[in-house]
Amino acid sequence: MDLGLQGRVAIVAAASKGLGRAVAEELSREGATVAICARSGSELEQAAGEIHKSTGREIFHQSVDVTDAAAVSQFVADVESRFGRIDICVTNSGGPPSKLFADASPEDWRSAVDLLLMSTVFFARETLPRMQKNKWGRFITITSSAVKQPVDGLLLSNSIRSAVTGLARTLANEYAAHGITVNNVCPGYTRTARLDGLAAAISARTGAKPEAVFADWTRQIPAGRIGTPQEFAAVVAFLASERASFVNGTSIAVDGGMVRSLL
Repeated sequence: MDLGLQGRVAIVAAASKGLGRAVAEELSREGATVAICARSGSELEQAAGEIHKSTGREIFHQSVDVTDAAAVSQFVADVESRFGRIDICVTNSGGPPSKLFADASPEDWRSAVDLLLMSTVFFARETLPRMQKNKWGRFITITSSAVKQPVDGLLLSNSIRSAVTGLARTLANEYAAHGITVNNVCPGYTRTARLDGLAAAISARTGAKPEAVFADWTRQIPAGRIGTPQEFAAVVAFLASERASFVNGTSIAVDGGMVRSLL
């Protein structure tokens, strides 16, 4: 299937590893020109080099703290200056720490808001007007299956990612008439370093061994296994494509059937 991504310019945030990295590589493989950012300069440079080697396409990279509005603004401007346009923006960030309500401080809440919600706002403010000028765009947020079915111990993620979902659904209404779609993609348990860290946190809190934590997660998934970043990235690439032009305002779970809700 030709996704119509040849020549499109895509931004992928927090793309030095994990889901962001997989999405950047998938978009590049499908013919998009990809710009990636993350806080870690060395990991980002390595990721850009490896994606270039894998796909044969240029990967623009820049160290950016996505909680810094000025840094996001400069990055987006630099991408536009280099490539002439911005067609696709995939927002992403690291996840907040595993917390119970009794353990979460006001500072924890503020940090989670900045990391998850405000970073999405910053990218939306910079990219949507540029897409609007071109009368075409794809704005995609990487959230979590927790917005559909809260995950025990992920208080901050459950709460603030739901706010991101509400933001995106509202933007979908406001920008659809300009040829722009806005969608959320909600990963379930996917084999990344983030999941290893979550298993370690649960192990420290409960005394269960990490392998037992993974076994419990696997039992919750009808597919009977943990997902891969590449499976997740394939869904994002479709939503970023010409083929998904009438998919707007959705929150799609990529979780092997774990979320039991009807919608």
